Amino acid sequence: MNLRALQESFRDWLVHESPALAARLGAGAKPGLAVYLNTYRGQLIDCLAQTYTVLHAWLGDAAFEAAAATHVDRVPPGSWTLDAYGLGFPDTLGLLYADDPEVTELACLERALAEAFTGPDCAVVDTAALGAIEWDQARLALVPTFTLLPATTNAAAIWTAVSGDASPPPAATLEVPTQIAVWRLDFTPRFRTLELAEAQALELVADGMSFGALCALLAGRHGDDAGAARAGAWLGQWLQDGIIARVHQGSDAPS
Repeated sequence: MNLRALQESFRDWLVHESPALAARLGAGAKPGLAVYLNTYRGQLIDCLAQTYTVLHAWLGDAAFEAAAATHVDRVPPGSWTLDAYGLGFPDTLGLLYADDPEVTELACLERALAEAFTGPDCAVVDTAALGAIEWDQARLALVPTFTLLPATTNAAAIWTAVSGDASPPPAATLEVPTQIAVWRLDFTPRFRTLELAEAQALELVADGMSFGALCALLAGRHGDDAGAARAGAWLGQWLQDGIIARVHQGSDAPS
């Protein structure tokens, strides 16, 4: 057996624990293989526990470890770094907790916050330069760590309570499904649960709608004054949140 075949057999043993694979590695290897198997599984479960600390606290040790063990059995590592191993954990949780969607949404939020923390650096727009902007044609470029997550439960409130060592609320379904905005400001990942209308507006902005077109859309729905007021309030909130990287105008606007 050459080195490549040995490595592939060893990998397959760690993933599948097949007696036939153990035999290929030699009868005398079995006791040592068990040690490696336990270490392999333990390291992956520990990796998930470090990535999903809030979820771990919400589920408790026994339930979290059972879910993590199921994920280890379902999904072998596929990246050069263990930092990426937990990315698919919410998919496993979706299968295990199909009747408890707050579990998957809590995991998705924790994953998004971790990805925002390691995402690309980006300065936010200089508000001092905004006075000269012609807003009718302006387009807003959002920071690269910005993302939107679907929210049908109060997972965001659960995350806030658990991470703050407070008593979490019982899991509940939102009256109106919405989205959670996640991004990083300086070195701190942040999130905010949005009203549905604001979430839809941010989707349009992210897809390239000009601020003037957004104002026109809101004016058609709420009237000129109310639509302008709502657009202005959202813009002020987005600037305060630090999710706008640049304001493109006229010929500078991206296609």
